[in-house]
Amino acid sequence: MDCLFWKTGVHYFLHLIFPVFIALIFYRDHWKKVYLILLATMLVDLDHLFANPVFDPTRNSIGFHFLHSYYAIAVYFLMLFFKGNIRIIGIGLLLHMVTDFQDFNFWCH
Repeated sequence: MDCLFWKTGVHYFLHLIFPVFIALIFYRDHWKKVYLILLATMLVDLDHLFANPVFDPTRNSIGFHFLHSYYAIAVYFLMLFFKGNIRIIGIGLLLHMVTDFQDFNFWCH
């Protein structure tokens, strides 16, 4: 199959489906709420609106957009040491960064 097909499939699986597994495995009692929080962390992509062009398939988001910077990623990592929703948001943001990292570094573009 085409590389772009698999790249897109893995990307959206990690953004939309994998968070369900995280929510069900680690937050079974409140999995729906946790899943929605994890989905909401995709709003981190709003920083793409400040780039020109907004979308460039040959550009690595990590280190380019300000909410995808290494400083921001360090803050997202520190969020893991908090409890409650802050930790869940940190998990979602880090999952987003891993997804964007693998999307650029492990696939065709």
